[in-house]
Amino acid sequence: MAGGNLKNLVVAFLVPLPSILFYLSFVLPGVDDNAISSWCAAHPLLLANILFFLNVNVLFWLVGIILSNHWLIDLYWTVIPVMLLHYYRGHPASEADTLRSAVVVALTWVWSARLTHNYLRREGWEFGKREDWRFNEMRGQYGKTWWWMSFFAVYLSQQVFLIGICLPMYAIHSSNQPWGIWDVVAAATCIAGVVMAHFADTQLHKFVTRNEKLKKLGEPTVPTLEDGLWQYSRHPNYVGEQLWWWGLYLFAWNLGQGWMFVGPLVNSLCLGYVTVLVERRMLKQEHRAEAYKLYQRRTSVWIPWFRKAVPEPKEKET
Repeated sequence: MAGGNLKNLVVAFLVPLPSILFYLSFVLPGVDDNAISSWCAAHPLLLANILFFLNVNVLFWLVGIILSNHWLIDLYWTVIPVMLLHYYRGHPASEADTLRSAVVVALTWVWSARLTHNYLRREGWEFGKREDWRFNEMRGQYGKTWWWMSFFAVYLSQQVFLIGICLPMYAIHSSNQPWGIWDVVAAATCIAGVVMAHFADTQLHKFVTRNEKLKKLGEPTVPTLEDGLWQYSRHPNYVGEQLWWWGLYLFAWNLGQGWMFVGPLVNSLCLGYVTVLVERRMLKQEHRAEAYKLYQRRTSVWIPWFRKAVPEPKEKET
């Protein structure tokens, strides 16, 4: 167990090195100017997509095939936005308001630290312990073709999502427009999203941990989490995450890049579909199906709101 965890930890640290080293090769002071460096300096967004395709889509996919486990992309969902942010910030073509850039850098690191902590806590502080349950389901659906279908379903699709939702980071470092009131609104929205997601995920972690202890003791488990933020929304962790990304978009909108709404919109639509899959999965579990159906009738699916007064189902007479 310890050996496998160490191996996966080493893999996790090594896989982004090709992109990092290539990036440093043309931004460090003293590096000779050449045709490649000039092209890279002139095309920051295109270069970001090329590096993502080669380093994440191709290399991560090959590692996943070798390990028979596509866990890397889940871990790097919490890291790639930070890498993209510093790529845009340190790029030779970058220009930005100092305060706006500093605020977004600080907020993004906080967001990443929270999400990384939650991921590792959920996985028992093990690297590569398991892959996303949705990948497991797709593995069963595609069968023998999964080895190549995974390239599109797991990796290429992630490029669309991650590059798209991180576009505001590019906008922030492509304009030196002074800090304004809408930047305050954007920052406040981002903070609200991070705080909400933190408390929702912490409440969920405590619920799962408590049920695991009850199960080991042979005692009945609690079928549904209905305390804290979960009494106002069935997916408050998802709502918090979406607030973060839409708050980030507000920075771009304030800079005249309103078209960048496509990133958070596609991500929200995707997460809406994931919500449906999660709820279907809950209803397939016999021990919690009835309780979850009642929870669905009582509780708002996304936007936090007061619970509906729905009577408990009557017990069948024996």
